[in-house]
Amino acid sequence: MYILYDPAAIRLDLLPLTYMRPVADCRVGILTIREKWQHFLGEVTLTLSEDYLSGRFPFATEAGTHTYINGSIIPTAEMARLVLTLKDGQALHVNGTTLAYCSDTPRAWTEVEAAATAAHYVTYTEDVRQIRFPYDVFRLNGVEIESDFKLITDGRMSQSISETNTVIGDSRLVFIEEGASVECSTLNVKGGPVYIGRDAEIMEGCHVRGPFALGEHGGLKMAAKVYGATTIGPHCKVGGEVSNAVFFGYSNKGHDGFIGNSVIAEWCNLGADTNCSNLKNNYGTVDVWHYPTEGYISSGMQFHGLIMADHAKSGINTMFNTGTTVGVAANVFDGGFPDKFIPSFTWGGADKKETFRFDKALEVAERMMARRDITLSQGDIDMMQVAFDRDEKYRK
Repeated sequence: MYILYDPAAIRLDLLPLTYMRPVADCRVGILTIREKWQHFLGEVTLTLSEDYLSGRFPFATEAGTHTYINGSIIPTAEMARLVLTLKDGQALHVNGTTLAYCSDTPRAWTEVEAAATAAHYVTYTEDVRQIRFPYDVFRLNGVEIESDFKLITDGRMSQSISETNTVIGDSRLVFIEEGASVECSTLNVKGGPVYIGRDAEIMEGCHVRGPFALGEHGGLKMAAKVYGATTIGPHCKVGGEVSNAVFFGYSNKGHDGFIGNSVIAEWCNLGADTNCSNLKNNYGTVDVWHYPTEGYISSGMQFHGLIMADHAKSGINTMFNTGTTVGVAANVFDGGFPDKFIPSFTWGGADKKETFRFDKALEVAERMMARRDITLSQGDIDMMQVAFDRDEKYRK
């Protein structure tokens, strides 16, 4: 069986995005890292991470031969081929990092890399794409959209493109899945492909530049302006102006406002005219909050917008400063720029902040999810509880 494990250090580096998911369930490109591995391996994968995630994600519980795969590494066909050949006691390394390890002995998630270091290993010599920090998600999104586009569309035929649209560039780089609707919009594929998922909708007057992906049942509101490399995940509704952003799924930005060089997790809602800065006044590199060091570190990037974790919300006219991080179920409102780090379950903004009561936050999550006919599960509650407890010290 194939198990995607969380490297302990990287799991912490990717907070708050990993409070409510394993690393491999981050979306980069059209697909999540897990979905990419499953495509290449031809099998469903299991998870090895912190125990509190087990109520929501399938964990490995059976004995037998396990192949542990680093969930932060984005696969290729050749990489997966080598992983499939591993036998007990063998590992695959790349630049000193464990890529995969096969063992008949079950391992805890914190033990995999130490065991792999001592194993007989082969070295993978090709370039590897890996997410290590939240900004890697939008940084790698363009190349991953192009890679996933080839993966998904190879040998398949797109639905026809309505004549009300204007395609700039090679129309073969537009792929529209069954049930999707695109009308009276501009699709520019000179910079990369445009993928429209099943039953998704691009309303009239939208301008889209590839590389771009719209997930199944997703939507672009009228007159949206979207620059690549952007992914609007499944069941997301997005309007206004967006540039090089990744929406994981089930999140809404239904109105005008700008989001750029950003990652928005699941079940978020950005109020009308929410804007984020993605460039400092002095054009310098952007510092971002880093959970392991409990302080700010340099991203090394000139363009960095908003990192927003699951179930977070912003009120109308909210302004986020360059490189802001918002934790799980934070509810941000009021005038002025709030802090660049907003801990999970914060209620308020620049002028006043308090703790968002856990029971009230669950009520909000339950109502939002019910609108999509999804029930807030005990597994979801358990994950939110961990985020609430671990970020308490920052709220104080």
